[in-house]
Amino acid sequence: MYTHVEKEYFMQEAILEAKKAGDKLEVPIGAVIVIDGKIIARGHNMREETNDATTHAEMIAIREANQFMESWRLEDASLFVTLEPCPMCSGAMIMSRMKEVYYGASDPKGGTAGTLLNLLTDTRFNHQVIVEKGILEEECGKLLSDFFRELRLRKKAEKLKQKND
Repeated sequence: MYTHVEKEYFMQEAILEAKKAGDKLEVPIGAVIVIDGKIIARGHNMREETNDATTHAEMIAIREANQFMESWRLEDASLFVTLEPCPMCSGAMIMSRMKEVYYGASDPKGGTAGTLLNLLTDTRFNHQVIVEKGILEEECGKLLSDFFRELRLRKKAEKLKQKND
């Protein structure tokens, strides 16, 4: 387990990844994977860029960590992500034997680390992941709400332009 200061530091790094996604007009979600206090992998959403539904921030970071470790097992790894993981990403954390996950904002529409359900601590699976929520929650949530507000404004402006053309 990490100290409060360390958790915030690693979440800030995940936020930097989220901002990279937002700069590409991707949903701004970012993740980093840490082992022994060192970041070994990073990822940010790339679904629009890749046209691949599996290129969530967590999935990209897990793939990078597997390559770095030269193993599919990430038993000593901690994942920091700006938004609560979805079912696919939670499944990948279980399957990679991730030690723990820290997330910022909850996801009321797709969160499976405690909001809709908790796949990560379900004892019916052969592995459980320690979960801690709310790390820099306000900042992580603001990234998403600002992004979607700007997206709605952009779409509204496009409709007005089309109407006036």
